[in-house]
Order: sequence, then structure tokens, then C-alpha cells
Amino acid sequence: MSGIAELVSPQSGHFLLESGFHGNLWLDLEALFLRPERIAPPALELSRRLAQYGAEVVCGPLVEGAFLALMVARQMNLPFTYSERFLRDDARSLYPFGYRIPSPLHPHVRGKRAVVVNDVIGGGSAVGGTWEELEVRGGIPVAIGALLVVGEWTSRFAGERKIGAESLESMTSDLWTPGECPLCARREPLVRP
Repeated sequence: MSGIAELVSPQSGHFLLESGFHGNLWLDLEALFLRPERIAPPALELSRRLAQYGAEVVCGPLVEGAFLALMVARQMNLPFTYSERFLRDDARSLYPFGYRIPSPLHPHVRGKRAVVVNDVIGGGSAVGGTWEELEVRGGIPVAIGALLVVGEWTSRFAGERKIGAESLESMTSDLWTPGECPLCARREPLVRP
């Protein structure tokens, strides 16, 4: 293990993820930007890869995704916007959180080609929620980018929408709905980080 994966200190276990899925991998994302100079070279490389999509604005979900999106926007000389997490009114087990772009930023995404940038994409809660919000606000999302992609969600999402997806690294991990989780079936304790 090296690079970005090493910076997020992977842990094995039985975890409840933000998306509502259960997974066997947890990443310490809070420490990723502890030393911003370590992330500057990967952010530059991700900026170079995303340049091909003709974006006019960069949007990232708070917290860590927005930090990276700001770095990418700076490198691409583009405006930066962000989305904030909120608990949805409908208490569904998968994707219980949505993402909203603050109203003062709505005019800055309306009619603009946007890339959604996140630090790590796993179950897709933050990126999918930000993508939906951009569309609601009249933005035109054209690509997604991340330092690290975990699992298959990103390739499925990009393939279904016929859009670009760029990442610097990838890792495998298993995700299960709560009802299909083999770790629950074996009664392994569920950790809610």
C-alpha cells in the first residue's frame, strides 16, 4: 500500500457507512488534509486529468471533498462551490443524507459545466448527492474526480450517465445492504464511526 491509500489508514472490520451500506473497510479521511502540502501534488495531477472535460466550475461535498475541490479549482483557475450534508426527511436506510449547495452559490452553477470532486468515493453518498443538487440548481455536471475510488460505485455511476470519472488510485472493498450483510449474519459487531 502506498500513496493516498496509505494516508487514509485503512482499517478492516464491520462498518456502517454514510451511504447506509455496511462495509468491511474504514478510511480515516479526517487526517487526509492534516498536511496540505502532501495533497498538493495529487491535487495538481487530478486537475490535469479533469481539464479535458471543459468544466466551468468545480464543486465538492463538505468536508474533505470540498478541501480537495478548492485545491483543484485553484489549479484549474475555475470558480469553486461546495455542497453541505443534511439528513433527508424520508428515513430510508440507503442514502439517508442529501447534499445542498448554499443558495448564494446557485447562480454560480446555473447553466455551468461542473466537475464534482471528492477526496474518496466509496458508496457514492456525497458525490451522488452533490450531482443531484447540481442538476436541481441548473448545473451541467460533466465528470467526477477523486484521489481514491473504493469499490465499483464510481464506474457504475459514470457508465450509467456516460460521463468522465478520474481517480489517482483505487481499492477494493465490499458493500452490502443491511439486509444482505454477511457480517451481520455472523453477528459481528457493527461499528458506527
